[in-house]
Amino acid sequence: MSEVSAVRPHLERRFADQRVVFWHDPHGQYAADLDGLDLPGVTTLRVANDEYGIKHKLLHQQPDDKFLVYRTGQPPAGTRNWLLDLELAYGVFTADRSSLVSEDLGLSADGIDEVVQAHEKFFNASKRVQSLKALLTPDDDAARLRAKMSAVVLGQKEHSLLEITRTLLVENAKGGRTKYDALVDYGLGDFYWRGVASIYGYEATSPSIDDFILWIFRKAIDGFRSDRPGGLQNIQLDFASFRNDRRSQQALATLARRASADLNYKASIEEAGFRELVPVDLFEETDRKIIADLARAVTEQTVTAREVAEVVRARQSSVWIDGYRQLYTAIAAAAELLSELSTIDFTFSTFDEALERYRSEWFRIDQLYRQFTYARRTFEGPHPLDPLREQVEKRYTNKFVYELGNAWQKQVDEAESWRSATVRSQRSFYGDYVEQLVREDKKAVVIVSDALRYEVAEELGSRIRQEDRFDAELEAVLGVLPSYTQLGMAALLPHRTLKHSPDGKTVLADDQPTNGTAFRKKILETVGGTAIQAEDFKALSPEERRELFRNNRVLYVYHDVIDATGDKQGTERRVFEAAEQALSELVDLVKKAANANATNIFVTADHGFLFQDDELPQQFFLSEAPHGDKILVKNKRYVLGHGLKVDFAFTTFSGIQLELDSDIEVQIPKSIHRLRLPGGGTRFVHGGATLQEVVVPVLAVNKKRKSDTRLVNVKVLPDADKITTGQLVVKLFQSEPVSDKVQARVLRAGLYVGETLISNDPQPELTFDSASGEQRDRYQSIQLLLNKDANDYNNRAVEFRLEERIPNTNQWRVYEKAIYTLKRSFTSDFDF
Repeated sequence: MSEVSAVRPHLERRFADQRVVFWHDPHGQYAADLDGLDLPGVTTLRVANDEYGIKHKLLHQQPDDKFLVYRTGQPPAGTRNWLLDLELAYGVFTADRSSLVSEDLGLSADGIDEVVQAHEKFFNASKRVQSLKALLTPDDDAARLRAKMSAVVLGQKEHSLLEITRTLLVENAKGGRTKYDALVDYGLGDFYWRGVASIYGYEATSPSIDDFILWIFRKAIDGFRSDRPGGLQNIQLDFASFRNDRRSQQALATLARRASADLNYKASIEEAGFRELVPVDLFEETDRKIIADLARAVTEQTVTAREVAEVVRARQSSVWIDGYRQLYTAIAAAAELLSELSTIDFTFSTFDEALERYRSEWFRIDQLYRQFTYARRTFEGPHPLDPLREQVEKRYTNKFVYELGNAWQKQVDEAESWRSATVRSQRSFYGDYVEQLVREDKKAVVIVSDALRYEVAEELGSRIRQEDRFDAELEAVLGVLPSYTQLGMAALLPHRTLKHSPDGKTVLADDQPTNGTAFRKKILETVGGTAIQAEDFKALSPEERRELFRNNRVLYVYHDVIDATGDKQGTERRVFEAAEQALSELVDLVKKAANANATNIFVTADHGFLFQDDELPQQFFLSEAPHGDKILVKNKRYVLGHGLKVDFAFTTFSGIQLELDSDIEVQIPKSIHRLRLPGGGTRFVHGGATLQEVVVPVLAVNKKRKSDTRLVNVKVLPDADKITTGQLVVKLFQSEPVSDKVQARVLRAGLYVGETLISNDPQPELTFDSASGEQRDRYQSIQLLLNKDANDYNNRAVEFRLEERIPNTNQWRVYEKAIYTLKRSFTSDFDF
C-alpha cells in the first residue's frame, strides 16, 4: 500500500481536533507521494536531523499553525529524540494497515492492533468493516471485538455466546455448516471454542458442533450436574433459551431427535415407569414412553383416573405436547370412562328415575366415549392406544350401551304411554319455552341442530358459559317416538296435532307438511315467525341479521352437521368429528344471534343417536323381520305400518300411546338392536327408544349486560427471602378451581432488578387451569436460573414477578410479586 489517498482521511480526522500530527514511516513507504496529500491549512515538515529547528518553529515561530511532521527510519531512543515530549503530547501516527484499521474502528483498548493483525482476511473487505463498526462501542475490548466480528460473519447483530451458538445450532439442525466454516475461515473458530470452554464448560481436543451438541444433551440428561466451579449453570440457562425461544425451538427439536438416536436414549428409559418420567421432557421418546405405559395401566386398570388426570396435566408443559396432546386427552377420557363403568349401577325402579339418572349422570359416559374416540382419531401415525381402544369399545358397548339399553327397555315395555311425569315432552317445546315469551311481547331464537345429542349439548353449554356475558342452562325433554328427523322437527314447531300422512312418509303439524325449511317457515309465520338455514343465517351481514330478528317474533335456525355426517355410510365414522365441528359452529351461531339483539336463545335437537366406532357384531342385528297388514316405512331403528304383528324383538306402540293423531302403529327394535337393511351405515343410528336417542337437550342461552367471566386467582408462596445459589424455586398456588366463569390464567415468571431481567430469557410461562376442588392439586413450582446480569446485583434486593399479557397486545403487566435478597457467595464469569 503506497498511495497516500488512503491515508488522507485518517490524517484529516487527526487535524480536526489537534494542530500537530507526528507521522512515523520507518520504511519511507509514503516519502515520494507525501507532497500529494494536499491537506488544506497544513504545513508538511520532513525531519532531516533538524529536530531542534522543527521544535522551535512549532512552539515559537508559528505556535498557532497546523503541521504534519513526517519522519522516516527509526527515531532516536529516549532523550536523544528531541521531539519526544511533543510526540508524547500529540501522539504518533503510523500508516501501516493494522494501525489504520484500528484507528478507523475507534477503539483504544489494549490488544486491538493484535486482533486486526491476526484477522487480516476479515478486515480486507470494507463492507465487513462497515458492518462491524455499526456494532462497536468505544469501550469494546479485544474479546468483545472478536465476538462482534463473529456476529458480522454470521450475518447478525447479536454477539453474545448465546446468540452465536443459537445460530450455529440452527444451521446444524438444517444440515448446513456454511456459517461455522466461515468463522473458521476468518480465524474466529478458536476464539468461539475458547468461549464455549470457559463459559459453558465444553472442552475437546478437536471440538465440533456435532460433538458439542451431543455433549449438551448428555449434560441435560444428567441434569447439568458438574464438579466444575460454578457448575454448568450457563449452558443450562442458555439451553433453556434454545428450547423455548421461537427462533430456535424447531431446530432444538430436530437436534434432540438426532441426539436421542445417537445416545440410544430410548433404551435407557425402557425400565423406567411413567411416574418417574413425568418431570422429564428432554426427548420425544419420554412422551411416547409415558403414553404407552399410561395407556397400558389404564387398560389394565392399575392406575386411578385421578392419577391419570394429574399426569396428563403435568405433561401439558412438555415441549413435545403439541404432537401428543390428543393422545393424553384420549387416555384421560378413557381412564375416567373405565373408572365410572367399574362402579356403575343400572338399578332403577321407574321410567322417570331412569330419565333423571341419564340426564344428571349417565350421559357423561357417552360424552367421555365421544371425547376419547375423537381425540384418539385425531392422532396420525402408528397408534399406541389400540389395546386401550379395544378395552374402551368393549366396555362401552357391552357394559354401558347394551346393559343400560336392556335395563331401560324394561321400563319402555311397561310404559302405557310415551310420557314422563318429571320430564317435559318434546311435543310441548314451543308452548313450554317460546309461547310465553311471545305473549310477554318478547322474542326468541331457536337453533335446532339435527342429532345434537344431550351429552354434546352439555359440552356446548359449558363452552357458551365460557364466553363473557353468556349464560346457558341445560334441560331435557322426552323426545318423540320414533326418534327421527321429520317427527322431531315437527314436534318442535307450534302445533295442536301431530300425525303422519297416510303413507307414513310425511309428518303433519295441524295437517300441514313439515318436511323442509319452506314448510316449517309457513307454520312459523302463523305465530309471527320465520325459519332459515344456518348457512344462510351466517351469510347475512350483521345488519341483515338484526333486521331479520327485528321483523320476526320467533326465528328458527336449522343447523345440520352431525346427522348429515352420521347418516351416510361413507362418513358415519366421522360423526364425532362432526360433533366437534357442530360445537364450534353452534357457539358462533349463538353469538351471531346475540349480536342481532336476541336475548332469549334456545338450542335444541330433533333427536339424539346411538354410535359405536367398532363394527357391530351380529348379535346386535335382529334376525326377525317386522310383519303386519301393511308396512309403510322400515328403518334400522323403527317401523311404521298398520296391523303390525306383535313380536318379542320389538316394542309396539299405537299412535295414541305416542300422542300421535293417526292410526299408524310404530314398532321399535328393543334395546340397541338394529334391523339389517341395505343402504346407510350401522354404527350411527337413531329412531329407537334408547336414552341416548330420546333424552333431547334444550339449552336456554341468555346474554347479560355485564361481564361475568374472570381469570383464576394465583398466589406466590415464598419459602425464604434470600437467593443464595444460581437458581430459585418458587411455589405458586391457584387459590380456586377453574370453571366456566372462572377461567385459566397464563402467567410468566422472572427475577428483576428494576426493569433488568436477571433470570431465564425467554421467561417460562405457566398455565393455571386446574379444575380440582382439592387444594393439593392446585400447587405449582417454578425454577428460575440466574443469568449473567445477576452478577452485578449481589447483596441487593431483587423482585420475583408473575406477569400477565395485556389483552390484545404483546405487552405484559405485573400480576403478583415477592421481594428477595440476592446473597450468592459465587458469581460466574459470563461474558463474550
